[in-house]
Amino acid sequence: MNSLKYCQEQKGLEVYAYCIMPSHIHLIMGSNGDGLLADIIRDLKSFTSRSIRKLLEDHTFPESRREWLMFMFQRAGKKNSNNNDYQLWQQHSHPIVLDNNFIMDQKLDYLHQNPVEAGFVTHAEAWQYSSAAAYAGERKDFIELLYVE
Repeated sequence: MNSLKYCQEQKGLEVYAYCIMPSHIHLIMGSNGDGLLADIIRDLKSFTSRSIRKLLEDHTFPESRREWLMFMFQRAGKKNSNNNDYQLWQQHSHPIVLDNNFIMDQKLDYLHQNPVEAGFVTHAEAWQYSSAAAYAGERKDFIELLYVE
């Protein structure tokens, strides 16, 4: 979450909705015009990968899969000529232009229902790594959201 806040404060990222899953992240986002969205995404990926690597290298952080995760990140990095050592994120993303209310509502629902469909929770608002509860008015989000209406 710190990486999203960092990009909001420093890079011009606008976050409309999010859902962080164990293996991927969904974002409805934009740029406030200060920077290109592709550059913001690059910086977000860079910031999070450095932060996660630092946590894994800090042996005071309790993570039972530390060695395996570092091995997997290093293996992925060696397979990609764009990297020097480690790789956390895939090189590509799957952007979808949300240019009308129907598509926006459809993607917002899909994003918030992702943890329900995965069987992690019974209702979207229960997933703490999502903006669903903020949209439902059940809690204030710790990320500044620009709500889709």
